Amino acid sequence: MAILLLEDGTINSDLVDIAHELSPLGINLKHYEPSMPVFLSDLLSQEILTDKEKNYILEIHDSLFEFLKNEGGYLGSDLLSVHPGLPDLDTLIATYNHYHFHTAPEALYMLAGEMIFGFVRPDRSQVQLLIQAQDYIHIPAKVEHWIRPAASLHCKAVRYFTTVDGWMPHYTGTQISDFLRKQR
Repeated sequence: MAILLLEDGTINSDLVDIAHELSPLGINLKHYEPSMPVFLSDLLSQEILTDKEKNYILEIHDSLFEFLKNEGGYLGSDLLSVHPGLPDLDTLIATYNHYHFHTAPEALYMLAGEMIFGFVRPDRSQVQLLIQAQDYIHIPAKVEHWIRPAASLHCKAVRYFTTVDGWMPHYTGTQISDFLRKQR
């Protein structure tokens, strides 16, 4: 389940409270625990997946989560698979580890592992959100944020798209607060 860290050091793991804290940004955060086939957990624990395995995971996920595609108006999805041996891992992390926004919504469902998001709230305070397996997050277009994998550098997530180029980052230049920087 998700964990929210506020700039004053408050930590919150209650999904209702977290959703309330993020609601001024229009962020939708949910936790879904579908019945997944046992063999899928074996695939998700693999560090490297073939294209065939990735497509298979997406097929199973899409069959369970067709409602997400319909609700979000998503045109497509792909599987993000991050692991320490990933070529250009440092470049991937550096690309999204600074405050930016997208011109289209950013949505993903965590299948395995953890990711960390940072957000700038309307009052310019900042929060950090850890999402874990079975968490779904929808970030509206133009919400200022950063993202990176957790310390283990292992995560798999289904990313949803409403346009082909909507996930290009537009950097804002906002600096990550000193408190949150120390937590990273």
